[in-house]
Amino acid sequence: MPLPFLTADRAFEAADDVALPFEDRERWRRPYRPGPWRVGVAALALLLASYVLFAAVVIALTGSVSEAGVVFGLSLLVIAAALRLLRMGTWVSARGLRQVRFLVTRTVPWSRVAAVRTVQQPVRWLGLPRTVQGQALTVVRRDRSAQETMLLLTTHGADFLARGEAFDRAADRVEAWAAEHGRG
Repeated sequence: MPLPFLTADRAFEAADDVALPFEDRERWRRPYRPGPWRVGVAALALLLASYVLFAAVVIALTGSVSEAGVVFGLSLLVIAAALRLLRMGTWVSARGLRQVRFLVTRTVPWSRVAAVRTVQQPVRWLGLPRTVQGQALTVVRRDRSAQETMLLLTTHGADFLARGEAFDRAADRVEAWAAEHGRG
């Protein structure tokens, strides 16, 4: 029995970009899979949350229910942060383009997208203040000036660090969605 989650690293084929008849184009989908840095940090956060939950149980068994409630609430915050970290990224649907960040989500309808292009520019390394030379997928909007571009993906982000081929595939898929739906 094949396990589909084990075949995510298979060779890229042109037929993979073709929408299947049963595929719902209205659903928001990420055109790439989360990178190992993002998944690793989220896994470590969930591991920390399990220890904090265990600590809440031990505190509750010793008799201090109010302190156990505070520790339990802290573990819920860590779990919510880990899940939000996994949700971060660029999402596409027939309705538009959505960029999910840790605290903010921005959605741009395809009718407002003028161009989606890959450019060579300084990008942040893993979202930190340090910048390095890399590639970025940017969106030029019709309702903004050309200098105000929206940065979607970078080669040195948590999803594509040391995965240049995966960045190229993801950029191509987002550009294909923009070409297909951006006529509006």
